[in-house]
Amino acid sequence: MKITSMRENLRESHMLRDYLEKYPRSRAHMLREQLRNPAITYEPMRNYLDLAYIGIISIGTPPQEFKVVLDTGSSYLWVPSIYCSSPACARHKVFNPLRSSTFLVSGRPVNVAYGSGEMSGFLAYDTVKIGDLTVAAQAFGLSLEEPGTFMEYAVFDGILGLGYPDLSLQGILPVFDNLWMQGLIPQNLFAFYLSSKDEKGSMLMLGGVDPSYYSGDLHWVPVSKPSYWQFALDSISMNGIVIACEGGCQAIMDTGTSLLTGPGNSILNIQHLIGAEASSDGEYVLKCDTINTLPDIVFTINGVTYPVPASAYIRKEHSHKCYSNFEEGTNDSSDSEMWVLGDVFLRLYFTVFDRGNNRIGLAPAV
Repeated sequence: MKITSMRENLRESHMLRDYLEKYPRSRAHMLREQLRNPAITYEPMRNYLDLAYIGIISIGTPPQEFKVVLDTGSSYLWVPSIYCSSPACARHKVFNPLRSSTFLVSGRPVNVAYGSGEMSGFLAYDTVKIGDLTVAAQAFGLSLEEPGTFMEYAVFDGILGLGYPDLSLQGILPVFDNLWMQGLIPQNLFAFYLSSKDEKGSMLMLGGVDPSYYSGDLHWVPVSKPSYWQFALDSISMNGIVIACEGGCQAIMDTGTSLLTGPGNSILNIQHLIGAEASSDGEYVLKCDTINTLPDIVFTINGVTYPVPASAYIRKEHSHKCYSNFEEGTNDSSDSEMWVLGDVFLRLYFTVFDRGNNRIGLAPAV
């Protein structure tokens, strides 16, 4: 379902500037340099500030419900536990192992570093229900400590990763892999339909594709590196002129990122071209009437063009201010030309994540 983003919550309570000063996006780089601890799984690309979609799952017997980010850019599942002492946990649903007859503890510590803090806890196993599918003995993390403000203002309790096992903790199968291995789904794929307007209507399909959610044919794109859902992007253009990713670059299809993110210099060039100017809290603001006059920005992938209109790359907030949906990435990967296509793109294009054939399918969403 669609929710109010953390950025809007913080902006409305006049805390956004403080938050952005405390957790600048560049902090992800610092975290990596300082910590570099093999026992920690790094997730510096996760910036859940603008996140607008969550799903409801349950864990344990009898089931305990949680709101989770369905995130193709990470690969494991974690939720808060009753043993968590952080203020963030007091504001969220917490899992109580004592109430579940199917709970198994592993005792293995789990640490996950995000761009804005760390989640530390321990690994456990239990029954996980997603939709009407029930996975037995799914490994998941239970938090003992959660990063400061980052989770305190989050509308979700935890995160369910849908990336490749490569991104997961060593030897731990992600939820989707277990759905397939345990014979619970007919096809080794899942798909996302993200609705633009309604709270309801967004859909994660597991093990099949419903063609009524898209028009035309699916165009397939090979996964170039199976960890994130990574692929080759041919170019990004405006009015027929290439404005970024000249000669091709790598990109990630990511439901856990809300905006369109890319390398700093390319993003600055795009902000300049669309007339967006930096505001005091580091967001890029533009005149709302430009939504009707600015041209599409076109992403070419595997020879097929995917236009993103101004009505998608500009967001109008309740305050009647308009913001650019392009943002500099917090990329730590060796490939600094990496782009991340988040929900702004995924609302326009129905997306199939095909694990069986290591490919991504795209078609205009209905």
